[in-house]
This record gives sequence, C-alpha cells and structure tokens, in this order.
Amino acid sequence: MADFIEVNADLHIHGCYAGATSANMVPSIIGEQAKLKGLHLLGTGDILHPQWMKLVKEQLKKVDDGTFEHPNGMRFVLQVEVEDSDRVHHLIIFPSLSKVDEVKEALSAFTSFSSDGRPKVNRNGAEIADVCIDAECLLGFAHAFTPYFGLFSKFDSYAACYGERWRDISFLELGLSADTNMADSISALHNLTFISASDGHSPWPNKLGREFTRFAMKDITFEELAKALRREGGRVATLNVKFNPLEGKYHKTRCRDCLTFFNIQDAKSYRWRCPVCHGTIKKGVVDRVAELTDLPAHQHPPHRPQCIHIIPLAEIIAIAIGTKQLFSEKVKTLWEGFVKRFGSEIDVLINIPIPRLREVNEKIADLIDLFRNDRFLYIPGGAGEYGIPVAPGMHAEMKVWKGNKVERIVIDNRSNINSTNTSNTSAENEISSGQKSLKEFFE
Repeated sequence: MADFIEVNADLHIHGCYAGATSANMVPSIIGEQAKLKGLHLLGTGDILHPQWMKLVKEQLKKVDDGTFEHPNGMRFVLQVEVEDSDRVHHLIIFPSLSKVDEVKEALSAFTSFSSDGRPKVNRNGAEIADVCIDAECLLGFAHAFTPYFGLFSKFDSYAACYGERWRDISFLELGLSADTNMADSISALHNLTFISASDGHSPWPNKLGREFTRFAMKDITFEELAKALRREGGRVATLNVKFNPLEGKYHKTRCRDCLTFFNIQDAKSYRWRCPVCHGTIKKGVVDRVAELTDLPAHQHPPHRPQCIHIIPLAEIIAIAIGTKQLFSEKVKTLWEGFVKRFGSEIDVLINIPIPRLREVNEKIADLIDLFRNDRFLYIPGGAGEYGIPVAPGMHAEMKVWKGNKVERIVIDNRSNINSTNTSNTSAENEISSGQKSLKEFFE
C-alpha cells in the first residue's frame, strides 16, 4: 500500500448558519483549527444553505468538482446533514457543485434551504435516497442510535427507512454514544463502513475532530473518498477514533430533568416517567443497541478497523491543572505548547511517546499515559448530558434508581493513579472492580 496515504477525516460538521452553532464556525477558521488538530479532510457542512455556500466559495479555493481547499492545504468535501419527515438525520456527500444544485432543485418544494444549515425536508428517507443516489451522491445516516434523530430511534433496520434503495447505503455515522463493538453486535450492519465524526458546532479542538475516521486513499478527492466508503480498490477506513461511548450524551437511560439513571426494565415499568421528579426518562443508546442485537457478542467483519477512544487534549490539560475552564489562558498556553512542539493534537494524544511528552509537561504527559492505558472511569452520559471522565486519583458521584429508591454510587478511581507504559494486571483488576460496581446498579 505504498501508494496510499493516511487521511484523517471529519465528515460531519456544521457552519455558522446552523442552529446552536458558534459564530466562529466559518471556513477560514475551521481550516486553521483543523490543521492544528491533525485532520486532512473535512465535510463542508451545510452546503445546501445559500449563505454558507457563498462563504465556502469566498474563503476556500475550488480544487476540482468535488473538493475545496483552505490556504493551508486543508481539503473540504461538499457535505450536508438533512432531517427527513420522520425526524431522521442523514449525511449527504456531493460529487460536485452541479449535483448540489440538482439535489436542491429536486427538494426545493419540500423545504427552505435558507432557514437553517440543517434543513428539514418534508420527504421520508426512501424519497431522499432516490434523489441523492440518482444524483450520484454518497448517502448515510447520522448518529445512528441517538434517541431523538438517529435512524434507530424510529426504525429497527435501515432497510425499513430507505426502502428499495437500502442496498445503495454504504456507511453510517456511529455518534458519540456508540462505538464499533456496540454496532457490530448487529449483524445487519456488518456490510456498512462505520464512520466517526464530530458533528462539530464549534471550530475549537475540543469539538472539531473530537471524533474522526482515518482512511487509506490515493488522493483527497470525492472519487477516492467514495471508493474508501465503499471499500473499493484497496481504499478503506483504517481507524475509527472516538469518545469512549460512556462520555456520549445519550449512552445510558436517564431522567432528562433530575438526571437519575434507570435500568431499562424500571424505565419501562414506570412508562418512561421518572418516579423521583416526574420528568421524562430517555432511553439510552446502550439499551437501544441491546434491543437490536442479534449476536451473542460483537463480531467484527474482516474490513472493520480498530476503534480507539480519545479525550480532547484541552480536557486532559484541564483535569491535570484542576480547572473546569477549558478556554482559560493557562489551558490554552499549555495546549499550544504541545501542538507547537509535536505538530498536531492527534499526534499528542495517540502517537508521540510519553517520554517526549514529558519534556513539555510531566503531569499532563502522565495523564495522557494513564488514559492511553484505559485507566479512566466515567460517570456515564445520558438524556442529553455528556459523561464525566473520572481520572486516576479522582472520584465522582451519580444517582441511580435501585430497589424503588434513589441510591448514590461513587465512581472511585483514587487507587488507580500510578502511571505505566505497559499493561498492568493489578491496575486492570482495579478498573474491572470499579466497572463491576457500576454495572451492578444497572442489572
């Protein structure tokens, strides 16, 4: 594979005209920050929005029919997320500007493209698939398992969503609350390429590229990306890089108001109404995946790449220095020191040897070492709240409904603080014990 290159791609972002998105989310700033993150390819996001299209054309240079380029060399492929009439979200990647216009014309009677960067289209998944596939676009479904807008929040299979066009679907986006182990417990998904993407609403490195997919490609073009997503001619996804699903906003079943966790049996018995505060209990991704699972354990198909978990470097720095302010000057200065020295955040998090990181800051390097060796625990995310990493030397508390009352469980990681560069059996036993105590509350 000497003629292939490694391409770190974040294929799902949003621009400043999408709801709840930073005003700094413009192509020029996105490209600058993506370079520092260690990415090579981005989706443009929101390319059906006329004002966003104008910004893309003004701030980026057209390279070919399917890609644009930032002055620093960062490539962008034409991309949008749309919501269908069933409130399912889909990712569309376009081969050219003319195909963007073709899709806009076909769907213009069913939406307003200027109202939001993520348009709501009054057509179902099969009808949107007809338009996009006929226009030679790539189509997949976004954050597949999330309870509000994921395909599996509405359907039990992607064939039920896309109808006769289901065989033309080549990829799905896992979302922050699931990983490849979870999704590969469902045999019907084995033929799909899984992508990891940020769904970024901010250009800063704790959001942009917080999840990405590494591809083996011969060049950064639409055609090469299409072959990689379809696994043609040696092009393929070679790595999924993600949050630990426990940190995702919808991982566990939880009350949306008082944030008490529930096992699925109790949630059903209470008809999804919290007995503590009478708020709505929202089903977690882990429980939805369990409903769809048809295998005794996950079974990765031969083409499935390794999946690794990361925490944004700014979060690790904040933990190391004892602050909750990710954008403080001290966090920023330390972050810049690592990135300036080693080239990108991705290299710092997963590639650079720990002894070299210690040359910049020993405490932060040791925490990265602990994370690489799976020594973090988590208060799980759920009901729209991110999970909370519990670093070695720390502890945190969560509320769980157990035995007709709320119990409080402490996730205690205080004994798991020694840094190591190799697998440590005693440390693994400590983590397993902590996870077991948490698991018991959900059984």
